[in-house]
Amino acid sequence: MGIEGVEIMSGNVLIIISFLFFMFIFAGVGLASIRVKKDTTDDYLVAGRGMHPALAALSAVSTWNSGYMFIGAIGFTYMMGYNIIWMAIMSMMGQILAWAWLYKFIQKEGRDRGVRSLSSLVAEKAGAPEAKLAAVLSVLFLSIYAAAQLTSGGKALLVMMGWPELVGILIGFVLVVAYCYAGGIRASIWTDAVQSCVMIVGSLILCWIALGDVGGFSGLNAGLESQDPALTNIMPPNLIFGLSLWAFAFFLGGLAVAGQPQVVSRVMTLGSDKDRKEAMLWFFVWQTPFLILMTFIGLASRVIFSENDFDPELGLPMLAMDTMPAVGVGMILASIFAATMSTADSQVLACTAAITDDIKPEWRDDHKTTKKVTLFVAAFATAISVAGLYVPGGDSVFALVVLAVYGLGGVFVPLLIIRWAGYKPDTTHSISMMVAAFAGVIGWTIILPIMGISWSGADGIFPSVPGMGAAFAVHFWLCWKREESVDNPFGRYSIPTKKFTTIGAVILLAFVGGMEGSYQVLAPDSTSSVDEIGSYEITGEITYYEITSGSEYILDGENTMVEMEISGPEDDGEFSMLNIVGVRATLTYTDDEQSPAGCGSAEDSVSGHLMYSDLHATEEVNSGAAVEILWYNSSIIGTTVSDMSKTDIIGMLENEDYLGFGDHFLQISVNVNKGDCIDPFRETSDDGEDVSYLWELIALDYSITMV
Repeated sequence: MGIEGVEIMSGNVLIIISFLFFMFIFAGVGLASIRVKKDTTDDYLVAGRGMHPALAALSAVSTWNSGYMFIGAIGFTYMMGYNIIWMAIMSMMGQILAWAWLYKFIQKEGRDRGVRSLSSLVAEKAGAPEAKLAAVLSVLFLSIYAAAQLTSGGKALLVMMGWPELVGILIGFVLVVAYCYAGGIRASIWTDAVQSCVMIVGSLILCWIALGDVGGFSGLNAGLESQDPALTNIMPPNLIFGLSLWAFAFFLGGLAVAGQPQVVSRVMTLGSDKDRKEAMLWFFVWQTPFLILMTFIGLASRVIFSENDFDPELGLPMLAMDTMPAVGVGMILASIFAATMSTADSQVLACTAAITDDIKPEWRDDHKTTKKVTLFVAAFATAISVAGLYVPGGDSVFALVVLAVYGLGGVFVPLLIIRWAGYKPDTTHSISMMVAAFAGVIGWTIILPIMGISWSGADGIFPSVPGMGAAFAVHFWLCWKREESVDNPFGRYSIPTKKFTTIGAVILLAFVGGMEGSYQVLAPDSTSSVDEIGSYEITGEITYYEITSGSEYILDGENTMVEMEISGPEDDGEFSMLNIVGVRATLTYTDDEQSPAGCGSAEDSVSGHLMYSDLHATEEVNSGAAVEILWYNSSIIGTTVSDMSKTDIIGMLENEDYLGFGDHFLQISVNVNKGDCIDPFRETSDDGEDVSYLWELIALDYSITMV
């Protein structure tokens, strides 16, 4: 084994050792909770409502961000560039409002009524029909959310360890069940708090190294500008519905934190309103620098990994692999994996609380049955995560989290707001609002794209607006038209006067008009830089990946056939992440012709015939030469081309049709050529050739820079 191979092996061993070291620390902290836990369902689900505010807050940071921030949000930042600031600021504003306003109501109601699940809070009593529906929807969306966490862990292990995503997901399932059984919500909170500390330290180190790699802030800006000027504009391009609704969706997304049972459960562990205020301070003091660091890491990964087929959600783990020492990589991997598993565990516990408190309230105080429910929910979430591997786009962490967060927010936040205002909806009223929110989110996110209408992407509106909007629309309509619903939709507050409404409408229109006017002036040109005609410098690096090798003795006039099957992206194949642009076979041999005295020798004819799909290449080769098939334009590598767009160039270099995967064939044939002899009764001895072959895939990494 060469020096390079030894270094790679030792690096992998150090990563594994570092990963296991930090995982044992996290697991040890969680298991330590066994010493103080009580074998009661109340302690299992809300830690006896006596958690320290700092622990609850750090746990909320880890649970709220977790795999989404490490994987999904990094990918979204990679795609959006500087305009990600809108999501950060607007979402933060929504979260502040939720902590200061709705969490106060939730904490008081939970303590006064003795409820342990968010679904119980949106009904007059636990187990009511509306509480059951809320619990069912909670289980559905939280299971999707938990599946996103398992997928995050799977992606992290795929990049950093080379393990298939499926293996990472199944390991996650085992750890989630272990966390839950160890100490319930207390074990989850304790490990979350430790993970938050490791996450902030690891993120700081990675951000520092990444910024150094791209040349600091000026290099980061220049790198983004060279790829696409729209990446350095704080205004997003080509918004379908304008800036106001686009930004408002992020605000509602932040407010939706009040509708996340796994975060609300942290608030329910606090004993007093003073504890809530202290926890709120801890939450934002800890989360804000973390968000800033993650934003810069996402932007740096865009500069460093500019390949057209790069998966943006792999930005952080790939960045860690490329820039950090093995010990640091293990720490980052452990942080990602442990945070995602602990969050998934919190979501599974929240589902358990919804089932035992509302769907089957007779299980409320049955501790053993509660743990069985936990196991079932964890298995259900794992099934969703595994199924996503076989659905196009189904393993997108960002898409799964958006669906779950905005689905839960649409179901719970409107009901919490009207209940805070003193409005007491009956069963029909509550169920109607929840069904409307569910239909709004699912219709916007899933049904419309199936119909060919894509309004939920980065250039449209995230489903928080149609979800919450549909719920509030139904609320106002029922108050207006339904006799059984109270007329005043604002509860204990008076209906605004006409004058007040007019003034409010004028202010709103002026604000929206200012935003839309600014957008029209400052938004980037709708023509993307990839379509801009100009001169581009193209550099590239070819790498060869061995798929097989061997040797065959081939007799004169005969041939041998070798067959290989290469697994593609659908099978999570070894080479599925590469830009495969060709295949080659290198043939080596030594002519073994035996020539007696007075006889000469002649080189034999050795030919290689490569076959893949409908592509063929046949060539007679000298020893050490290769026969190859290429399906990219190699002539433009190392040159500067003019009057072309970036899209045109990418089409020449990128394997957009996923060629190279499937069945390959190599046929080697030998024709013996014997040397002449002076004595006509003598001849040379040559029956064939011993031919060795090295069969390789050809991968291309390239960069395109406008000049």
